[in-house]
Amino acid sequence: MHLSTVRGVGVVVREGTEARVLRNTGSVYELAQAAIKAGHGLAAEVARRDLGEGVDLTRATFDLPVSHPDPAHLHLTGTGLTHLGSAAARDAMHAKLDGGENLTDSMKMFRMGLEGGRPAPGEVGAQPEWFYKGNGHAAVAPGAALEAPGFAEDGGEEPEIAGIYLIGPDGTPHRIGWALGNEFSDHVTERVNYLWLAHSKLRVASYGPEILVGDLPADIRGTSRILRGGQVIWEKPFLSGEANMSHTIANLEHHHFKYGIFRQPGDLHVHFFGTATLSFADGIKTEPGDTFEIEAADFGQPLRNTLSFEPRMKGAVRVHPL
Repeated sequence: MHLSTVRGVGVVVREGTEARVLRNTGSVYELAQAAIKAGHGLAAEVARRDLGEGVDLTRATFDLPVSHPDPAHLHLTGTGLTHLGSAAARDAMHAKLDGGENLTDSMKMFRMGLEGGRPAPGEVGAQPEWFYKGNGHAAVAPGAALEAPGFAEDGGEEPEIAGIYLIGPDGTPHRIGWALGNEFSDHVTERVNYLWLAHSKLRVASYGPEILVGDLPADIRGTSRILRGGQVIWEKPFLSGEANMSHTIANLEHHHFKYGIFRQPGDLHVHFFGTATLSFADGIKTEPGDTFEIEAADFGQPLRNTLSFEPRMKGAVRVHPL
């Protein structure tokens, strides 16, 4: 089952090729709250409601598939160094790791994931890299522009799978489902010094258009591409799912939700699980007007966003004393 929010239509449920409006449902957030309150899953909650007219998702304009009524209570976060990448890249990485000396901090953390990121069920494994991107004010709907700030050095795509969660009344995290995500970042800034990773990640991001409800496929194969003037200038497959990761999803979820501040009732979380595919790594320099397109068959409609830049910032932000 897939859920989306179509502008001017409402919540849409897709089963196979058939997509229909879910009647008497104000939002996916409200739907998930009702499921938690009733003590059952989203599929059971949908079954309690009526399906209406059909919707052609190929022609739809999408809002975020789920959002919070108060954007300050939606948290955008992520984790990196979690994916193995292609077989060739993996072999090269292992060759460097086998030396055991003079490793960068990033390589050390990657090795920690290889060695301890897949604990037995119920046990705690190695901590991953973790970063904060912002709140709901930084969440950009599918089809809208990803705008880099006026001080940015770059605006680059990161094709990822995002987990979407709602915290229940007792502080229990409940997973709504999974979505394609563009964890938009500033790779030029990050390249200067890895300690600037935190700065490079404080950017907008997009996810959707559809939420996959249920289990995440172990082996996800998608495509990430950039179009300029309607023409593809870069295209590459990307892999995700636990078969292509050094960490289990459960381990990554634990290391996010172990913090009490992330278990506040009613809060929404969109957590990006990382990638091994970047156009930046292939020497691509993005430009305003470029379109990012991320697709994978398991997730339905592709995630598309254009790139824009705020006017270049001049001078420092002034703080006014009271």
